[in-house]
Amino acid sequence: MRTGSIGRGLGLATALAALLTAVFTAPASAERSAPAANAREVKAATAAAPASFTHPGVLVNRPQLDFVRAKVQGGAQPWKSAYDQMLASKYASLTRTAKPRAIVECGSYSNPNYGCTDEREDAIAAYTLALAWYITQDSRYAQKSIEIMDAWSAVIRDHTNSNAPLQTGWAGSSWPRAAEIITYTYSNWPNSTRFGTMLRNVYLPKVINGSHSNGNWELSMTEAAIGIAVFLEDRTAYDKAVTKFRGRVPAYIYLVSDGALPKTAPGSGLDTRDEIITYWQGQSTFMDGLSQETCRDLTHTGYGLSAISHIAETGRIRGQDLYPEIADRLRHALGLHAKYQLGAAVPSSLCGGRLTDNLGPITEVGFNALHNRMGIAMTNTQTLTEQQRPAGSNNLFVAWETLTHANNPN
Repeated sequence: MRTGSIGRGLGLATALAALLTAVFTAPASAERSAPAANAREVKAATAAAPASFTHPGVLVNRPQLDFVRAKVQGGAQPWKSAYDQMLASKYASLTRTAKPRAIVECGSYSNPNYGCTDEREDAIAAYTLALAWYITQDSRYAQKSIEIMDAWSAVIRDHTNSNAPLQTGWAGSSWPRAAEIITYTYSNWPNSTRFGTMLRNVYLPKVINGSHSNGNWELSMTEAAIGIAVFLEDRTAYDKAVTKFRGRVPAYIYLVSDGALPKTAPGSGLDTRDEIITYWQGQSTFMDGLSQETCRDLTHTGYGLSAISHIAETGRIRGQDLYPEIADRLRHALGLHAKYQLGAAVPSSLCGGRLTDNLGPITEVGFNALHNRMGIAMTNTQTLTEQQRPAGSNNLFVAWETLTHANNPN
């Protein structure tokens, strides 16, 4: 598809990120209680995307990868234990055999499951192996990653049944991460163009127009669309996905400043108070950081928050820093849900006093961006993040984020 141009645009991306950080963030402090420290007091500009794309540029960039490689080689923690965890997983196996299908059929609650788990896990494996390649510089890992991507690009034609959009979003989020690392840091992938054609023809049409199902669906689909657009260098698709993101995040995470009711996503058709409350799982009391799926369970909420973090991270690498636009919502959402996962008593006004499940290994990316780069105090999120290290994979679309994003300044 593309050869050379490794790291193209990194200088521009870095400069823009530094400028935006200087403008939109305040110095770190213990509690960040001053009004100016609250991101909602800052009118974040709507960042525009530059003309060029940065590669590798989906979730991780070259400086981030170099940082991780140096930490692992030096035996530093938590990166070394995170790397060991990754390398010991089934996803890093050099004997893995891909299981591609022409038609992946996925119904509700994985019934039926014809190739759904296989596809998601092969996509995570391709990304895992790409990370292993970069850290070790052992070409066997790159070749195995390529083998898996080639197997699927030679076979798959469609996703069907009720969960097809979500399945496409999950697998379509992992594939471009792997493809970006391999294309721009390894010199020998003859079938990269075919892989790009697969992403354009099989995946992008299923995710680019979003979904009016639960918010984690559209956010995961948008994450896939943005990653695919970066790999294809398709600015039209990228811009459309960013527009979806900007409409969905305020409709997924509530802030008191929104008013009496949560915002609704463009085109949602939610016109009345009763419709909005029903969509928010019957919750009628709203508080900073509440998610549209909080009262469903924390796991699905975690999917949505993870996708938001991933999209913003890819945008930042792209040179379009989306974090200032969503920082207040994301930090409140991570903090609220972390607080209750850590054991705080759930008030009766929140989901009838009962929350179920847990967020999963999804806090590293957002915590690193908001706390470490932007200087926002996030006590609950920090406690949960550090307790969960090393964060592994949810076997859907999240993988190895302690390794890639813990305290990563790049």
